[in-house]
Amino acid sequence: MEKLPWCLLITISFSQAFGHEDMSKQAFVFPGVSATAYVSLEAESKKPLEAFTVCLYAHADVSRSFSIFSYATKTSFNEILLFWTRGQGFSIAVGGPEILFSASEIPEVPTHICATWESATGIVELWLDGKPRVRKSLQKGYIVGTNASIILGQEQDSYGGGFDANQSLVGDIGDVNMWDFVLSPEQINAVYVGRVFSPNVLNWRALKYETHGDVFIKPQLWPLTDCCES
Repeated sequence: MEKLPWCLLITISFSQAFGHEDMSKQAFVFPGVSATAYVSLEAESKKPLEAFTVCLYAHADVSRSFSIFSYATKTSFNEILLFWTRGQGFSIAVGGPEILFSASEIPEVPTHICATWESATGIVELWLDGKPRVRKSLQKGYIVGTNASIILGQEQDSYGGGFDANQSLVGDIGDVNMWDFVLSPEQINAVYVGRVFSPNVLNWRALKYETHGDVFIKPQLWPLTDCCES
């Protein structure tokens, strides 16, 4: 057997660990309660964040609480967290502290979710299916750290781990995009109907990811769009 150059071997090993592909019209499916099923994402940008927007679709078992998006650093396990608590609503955490957007229930259908935050004002926004909730304030002046562990399907209670099956997502998640700035209301509504404004932290159309446990890639169940990238 011909020996491969060591540099080529390193390249092959890396590509197996993190896929890098266009996930258009696909979704990650988490079919059951688990503490071992999750998806790791690798950010395109490694710089500290003074603002962000995260948008995604979630189609989950709403009879239980679950983590939607978990972004941890070694100094804060809830550096960015989007979480649904049954009977209370959506919470958004930045640098540990969190703020609640009350909601007694969410539809048992795929829901488009966008969360934004900026350091300059501390303003937090939550958008559901293109409709904004009342703006709130959290962590004015804070800077989101680097070298993040980004997880779908679980909440991190330690850097890259500490999962609790009772907080796991059961259902589908997809169209995950993240920017290092706050999208305008017009842009958020455009993303909701299928346009994408060059995501520079996480890009669903060029996603670096690794699946763990019982996670499957299947066609998405929400409306399909063929709108171009801006």
